[in-house]
Amino acid sequence: MHLSRLERARAKAAQCALGSALLVTGVSGMTGGAAFAAASPARAAPLAQAAPLAQAVSPARPASPVQAASPHLRQVLDRYWLADAAGTVWAFGGAGDFGGVPGSSGLSSPVVAISATPSGKGYWLVASDGTVFAEGDARSYGPVAAGVNKPVAGIAPSPDGLGYWLVSADGSVYTFGDAHYFGSLTTGSSGQPIVRLVPTPDGAGYWLLDDGGGVFNFGDARLFGSEGASSPGRLFVDMAPTPDGLGYWLLSADGRVSGFGDATYAGGAPVPAGGDPAQRIVPVPGRDGYWVVDQNGTATPLGGAQGRPPAPALLLSPDTPGDRAVLFALSQVGKPYVWGGTGPGGYDCSGLAYRSWYEATGTYIPRIADAQYHGAGTPVPWQGLQAGDLVFWGSSRARWQSVYHTAIYVGGAQIIEAAEKTVHLNTLYQWGGQELMDHGVRPTW
Repeated sequence: MHLSRLERARAKAAQCALGSALLVTGVSGMTGGAAFAAASPARAAPLAQAAPLAQAVSPARPASPVQAASPHLRQVLDRYWLADAAGTVWAFGGAGDFGGVPGSSGLSSPVVAISATPSGKGYWLVASDGTVFAEGDARSYGPVAAGVNKPVAGIAPSPDGLGYWLVSADGSVYTFGDAHYFGSLTTGSSGQPIVRLVPTPDGAGYWLLDDGGGVFNFGDARLFGSEGASSPGRLFVDMAPTPDGLGYWLLSADGRVSGFGDATYAGGAPVPAGGDPAQRIVPVPGRDGYWVVDQNGTATPLGGAQGRPPAPALLLSPDTPGDRAVLFALSQVGKPYVWGGTGPGGYDCSGLAYRSWYEATGTYIPRIADAQYHGAGTPVPWQGLQAGDLVFWGSSRARWQSVYHTAIYVGGAQIIEAAEKTVHLNTLYQWGGQELMDHGVRPTW
């Protein structure tokens, strides 16, 4: 339902008036947006269906345009894809929605990697047994025919997107389409599992990266150094060459970056305690900067990186309680908006937050949006938001009772919300940002 500004203002006034009445009478309504009269909200067990006492409408959208640059977050993506181990893919922002692993495919092994095509109009998903799924403009050239000695760890497209390489954890390389074979690791040549195959810019070679920071070169790929034993305890996750192939950067899960050859070091993006690991390093066209992207889509620009990087394809693993809440909420996308709903058939805004945190982690949080803002957990500044944190909108930042809407933060300034007609994905700045409350909330786990 779309409301005019006047209608929306009247709806908010009615909510606040009802909140005042509840405070006098001692009755607690269970809605997505009405003011809640408890100074210290009690935690209750999940409800099959909450009574629709106070919310007359789902939150309406003001006419304010989505801001091109956020006043709260500098680390944002306007489009990216998230995939899970079951092969479900969610498209955020302007990324095309090309679908995931078909339900009829009989997936027998977990999806371990997703890679976007060079055009950004499709992607490949690969399972650990070497099965490949092509979506959008990605073309399928076949899976590993006779199985693999070790699980497949990654997929990398050739520069023109007309082929790809698969690499297994033991360093075995498999080629498809116009991707040429330049060699594999011999047994025992790496003491650590291989996590990435990275082609050279001309596709006439590739590097293999193991999770200890060891680098191995084939074809026209030149070796400029590696971390290996010099970085004990660091778990390396990605590698990217400079445009001329005369250097590369290595990225570890803690957000630290190492540069070799002509790759200019521009700093790292340290992962906060309990935060999501870094997953991709995306260079700018030159050699003086890059973005570090975590597994939820938050991109940190470093050096000469400006604006937003090309749409990355990311694999979301449930590493934190917030990740698990996000994955549950994502699984509810498409279900109807139901006034007072806490699932499983439908949700209102705070009902989705309430149910997601309970189902994913066993955590009870208050049922009402303003009570969630006031007492669901720890306040989090905008620059510190992590997956699963709750974000709020209100008519007055000075009054927690004015909160009328909540959503679940995913990463990259993207959210999951129950509003209007369905549970869906949206941007944090869908309404322009003027009525975002002063901070988010991380539920106490």
